[in-house]
Formats: sequence, C-alpha cells, structure tokens
Amino acid sequence: EGGLFGVEEIKEIAPAVELAKASGVNAVGPLPPDTVFLRTHRGEFDVAVAMYHDQGHIAVKMVGFEGGVNVTVGLPIVRTSVDHGTAYMRAGLKLGTANPRSLVEAIKLAARMANLKFSNRR
Repeated sequence: EGGLFGVEEIKEIAPAVELAKASGVNAVGPLPPDTVFLRTHRGEFDVAVAMYHDQGHIAVKMVGFEGGVNVTVGLPIVRTSVDHGTAYMRAGLKLGTANPRSLVEAIKLAARMANLKFSNRR
C-alpha cells in the first residue's frame, strides 16, 4: 500500500530485512501476516517473525496448541516459555489434568538454543 496505512514497513522493517540479508541471513519481507504463517506452515519458510506477540500466538496455537513454545529474542540469555500461559487454574488438581508437552518442548528448545549459542562462542 506504499505507506498509506503507515510507514513502519518502509522505514523500519524493510531496512532490517536488508541488514539481515547483508549479514548472510536468507530473509524476505515484509510480508502480509494474514498469509505468511500459512506459507511458513506449508514449508515455504523455515521461520516467520511476528511483529506482535498476539499476532504470532494466533498462528502457533492454531497449528499446535499443546506443543507451542514462546521464544524471546534479543536478550543476553536464552529465554523460552510455554505457549499457553501459567495454567494456575490447574495447579493442585489431580495429576494428569495439565498437559506438560509445551513445557517439555520449551525446555528442549532452550537447551538446543543454549548449545548453539555456546558452540558459536568457540
């Protein structure tokens, strides 16, 4: 739309994509969020970056609510978390009422990311 609805894509996002390309990242964008997640799910891209937390969560939860992982980038530490929130309403209930899959996946991803971060420092 050429800036008709805002200039963030022109002034912020497109230059960031170009900077990523210049550093060797195979990046494309900006792309419309209403289709980029479908294209990623179909295998066209390895990853999609959402500009807003809730925008990305909609796509992740539609595809695999139980195994979703939230990753925060740009921190000096590796940070992952479950994608479904704290589930306080299930705390203290009978064993087996909460699905641990998202927690397990978050821990596994954090370990892989930390391992990569460590091996890249050598």
